[in-house]
Amino acid sequence: MADRDPEALEREIERTRLELARTIDELAERVNPRNLAHKGTERIKEEAGQLARAVNAMVRPEGEDGEPGRLDKRVVYAGAAAAVTLTALVLWRRKRKRR
Repeated sequence: MADRDPEALEREIERTRLELARTIDELAERVNPRNLAHKGTERIKEEAGQLARAVNAMVRPEGEDGEPGRLDKRVVYAGAAAAVTLTALVLWRRKRKRR
């Protein structure tokens, strides 16, 4: 190592320092709370869109021509019944916890 040119060593040190600085900046950008919140929001929007498409496909299945079909009232009624049941269950559990 004593045979190395001091100027070459300084250039290598400077290059390594710049690489480390760039890596630190990238890591800081990745863990920035604003960026994490934005990524989380985008993920939730994407998943909500997929859920909406799936529910729409169940409620309005495609017809033979690929167009949305008629509204399947059975699915709507089942969803409404599930929502009412879930709401009643949540309210009942809250009432039991207060006692």
